[in-house]
Amino acid sequence: MEHHQVAIYLAALAAGGLLGWAAPGLGPGLEHAINPVLGALLFVTFLQVPAAELLRSLRDGRFLSAAVVVNFVVVPLVVAAMFTFLPADQAVRLGVLLVLLCPCVDYVIVFSGLAGGSSRRLLAATPVLLVVQMLLLPGFLYLFMGSELADIVEVGPFLEAFLILIVIALALAWALQAWASRRPAGQKVSAAATTTMVSLMAATLLTVVASQVPKLGDSLGDVAAVVPFYVLFLVVMAFAGKAVARLFRLDAPAGRAIVFTGATRNSLVVLPLALALPDSLAVASVAVVTQTLFEVLGMVAYVRLVPRLIPARTERDDGVPIAS
Repeated sequence: MEHHQVAIYLAALAAGGLLGWAAPGLGPGLEHAINPVLGALLFVTFLQVPAAELLRSLRDGRFLSAAVVVNFVVVPLVVAAMFTFLPADQAVRLGVLLVLLCPCVDYVIVFSGLAGGSSRRLLAATPVLLVVQMLLLPGFLYLFMGSELADIVEVGPFLEAFLILIVIALALAWALQAWASRRPAGQKVSAAATTTMVSLMAATLLTVVASQVPKLGDSLGDVAAVVPFYVLFLVVMAFAGKAVARLFRLDAPAGRAIVFTGATRNSLVVLPLALALPDSLAVASVAVVTQTLFEVLGMVAYVRLVPRLIPARTERDDGVPIAS
């Protein structure tokens, strides 16, 4: 399944879209399943981030700084340049902001690895990126949408989603790691859990898409209007990520990882935040899911193009050949 995971993810997206269109009545029930399946996915993702590795990532100053700069300096500037041209619908705009301002923490590791990126560094930086995005997101939303946001967004559901999906999942993952380090039974449970990664990702994508397709309704035009912005974002961030990697003088694997973390967004984790919005802003969640659909297609292209954008070096600065 790991060898064919890209095809599996695309099939899950297609199946979710077909299910949502053919059986819209299943939407509410599937929506209730999003948090459990997403929580399981994040638990397995965090299980691959040893606590000791997190401490090492904090010492990898150049890579971590590059990841923070590309995600929390460059990306907001790119989004700000696009924001004026987005559809006027407040819910659509909010959905676009939610999804584009938060870096991905799950399948970005898979796609980066397929393109020769440093999955180990990216995986170790995941908890840092998660915490920083949740701390900065309220401020970013206020800057883009102003004080009117306070009248329509409740803080409670946001904090609840962060606690359940991130804090608890991370704590459980590290508890299992501690057990696995001391007991053979823990090692077996941990190994079995990590083999479910692809299946959980596919289940999450299918559930998310199938639950949100029935919500399109009369908002199809507004949601479709943001697709060019999602595509443009992928194009711009490929070159922006390369520029940041060059600025921090990263090697090719680390540079490719920076391109991927700058381009891939946290649609699955911010979706519960969008679902917590009032009914008048329900379309925000559809805007988030739409980004997922086109991002996965974009990642297929990235896997082929990013190694060409950041090729492995074949010689040192002094001209002496090195291994690629």
